[in-house]
Amino acid sequence: MINSIIIPDSLDSFDFGTSIINEQTFFKVFSSVADEIQLHLFKSYGGKTEHIVPLSKFENGIWGIQINKNLTHWLYGYKVVVPKELVGKVQITNEVIADPWSKHVISRNHYLQFPLSYILPDEKFNWEGDSWKTPSDIRDLVIYETHLKDLTASDSTWSFSKGSYMSFTDPTSQGGINYLKKLGVNAVEFLPLQKFAHIEPSYLEATSEGSVNTWNYYGRNYWGYMTSFYFCPETTYASSANLNNLEIVSTDLKARSELKQMVKSLHKENFTVILDVVYNHVSNYDLNPLKFLDKAHYFRLDANSNFISNSGCGNDFKTESPMSRKLIIDSLKYWMTEFHIDGFRFDLASLIDWQTIETIKSELRKINPNVLLIAEAWSPVNYAPTEFGNRGWAAWNDKFRNGIKGIEPIHKLGFIFGHQNDVSNKESVENYLTGTLVFRANGLFPDASKSINYLESHDGYTLGDFIRLSINPDKTNKPVRNKRDFTKLNETELTVSKLAALILFVSQGTPMIHSGQEFARSKVIANSPVNDPKTGFIDHDSYNKDNETNYLNFFESEINQELMSYYTDLIELRKTHPVFSKSNPEQFTFFQTNDNHVVGCKIVSNYRDKKAEYQIWLNSNSNKSIELKFEGTFQLIADKNSGFYKNHTPISNYTLNSSSGLVIMQYLEGNS
Repeated sequence: MINSIIIPDSLDSFDFGTSIINEQTFFKVFSSVADEIQLHLFKSYGGKTEHIVPLSKFENGIWGIQINKNLTHWLYGYKVVVPKELVGKVQITNEVIADPWSKHVISRNHYLQFPLSYILPDEKFNWEGDSWKTPSDIRDLVIYETHLKDLTASDSTWSFSKGSYMSFTDPTSQGGINYLKKLGVNAVEFLPLQKFAHIEPSYLEATSEGSVNTWNYYGRNYWGYMTSFYFCPETTYASSANLNNLEIVSTDLKARSELKQMVKSLHKENFTVILDVVYNHVSNYDLNPLKFLDKAHYFRLDANSNFISNSGCGNDFKTESPMSRKLIIDSLKYWMTEFHIDGFRFDLASLIDWQTIETIKSELRKINPNVLLIAEAWSPVNYAPTEFGNRGWAAWNDKFRNGIKGIEPIHKLGFIFGHQNDVSNKESVENYLTGTLVFRANGLFPDASKSINYLESHDGYTLGDFIRLSINPDKTNKPVRNKRDFTKLNETELTVSKLAALILFVSQGTPMIHSGQEFARSKVIANSPVNDPKTGFIDHDSYNKDNETNYLNFFESEINQELMSYYTDLIELRKTHPVFSKSNPEQFTFFQTNDNHVVGCKIVSNYRDKKAEYQIWLNSNSNKSIELKFEGTFQLIADKNSGFYKNHTPISNYTLNSSSGLVIMQYLEGNS
């Protein structure tokens, strides 16, 4: 039985969600439009409602109640009643909705999820003194962007618990942390791990709201960019998860403990852990509580109370509202303190208002002064990498991506293919090498530490497929008959792939690679029970495929072992020679050449307390070699054959072949 229920004088001293103090349980939630809010209490998921308690309304839309009983392990949710005059202007459901400040939810494998909030016990996780692994300079990182399951779900991992937090640190696995250690990166950026709607309506199924899925054959959201609960870890990645349709995902707390163990294990190996977060919109189809508690407060709406969709995802989050901003800040701080997350990459960050952006920075830096804040600094209505840089944030550098690789593999190619356009011309490439600085061609950033350089991310074609299709356009609309044969790079594809990699790792800023980029993995749409008419074709938008389309096959990493070794060497090169990460623009001198497809520069820096001159040469001509002669005692550092020569090979002249690069160095002032 529930003991006495008390209306407290104030709830100001309590957090939103639930608080348990002196064996009393407090509930606190926000809605400025509700006429009544009922608290529904359950002892088990799927069980009967044990108690219905009306919440009391306080000032400023705050509702709450005090129950004189410790309700640890109970589940709860709310039913919201709105005034008659608001019917049609607010979103209404007869279902019990979970608490947006939930720290854990239990749900079903259904597009509505039917989530209930779980009241957590005191958790006794042994962090063993673990703390954040954030460098004082972000440029010390080599970031590896990946979906958790990309590195853990394939049979080729040999893991005992595939596709889970636990499998990421499985000591017997060929994937996960073992693979990252072998590659040499030191930061991992996970696609969303906050609880999201992993199931969409079945194909051609009409939802209760009247929308019909005409776009997703799979009825799945694999990538996770549809957040449902911002404080909760994704439970489908727990080792105990049940993924059968309509069944309960998980009733235990393993998602929490196993995620913490994964972060702790990564930190022990000196990896920085970055989490991709989505605060520009919420999930589209599930029973997201924000829609039913206060649609107009939490979402940007048009004059007819319809959702605005500048995110392209159906419902733009109104970050400028007080409770929206509080939810964002509270959840980020929770992930830092509860799960020891080192930094965050913000999806479509330019849809977040500037006051919230500044508050995120100031509040999170109080906890960890070196917290990493990375913006995807654009949206259909605002392109703002420079503004984020000026405010002390780093940002993804899409101009680097578009200029070096290209925008589209057939008609809009970049520098590595010998194409010249507004973002791939010689002056722009020179600026990419220096950090894409605002005072030079196509500049974006006040300094290079704000630039996250990349050529591939989860969006779009893999870099390997982009190169394959660019060099062989006839493959664009043909199915792949043999994936291993298709994955194997021919000589031209390998040469261009190496040039792209070299440019990425010798450019100022912070390099990021996406999972499988290092061996030119191909995303061929895999066979599945779904009748996808594009099965066997190359995919450029694999957000919905929880299958071998996305999972890394580690046997395939051997197909292009030469490229894999090249990436491994370049990562070591960058770690060994700080000149490629921490040089100032005044240290660069660019050589004048008569060929717009050839870029050359020297950088004067210190290496091991000795003054040294480095030279970088890039030849993007498709069928033209360049003869180079050097004055002095230069050593070969990297070229098309090796990403890092560790022996001291002297060099006085060099034939720079087409689609290739060169790095050399010499000590100055008589040093040897």
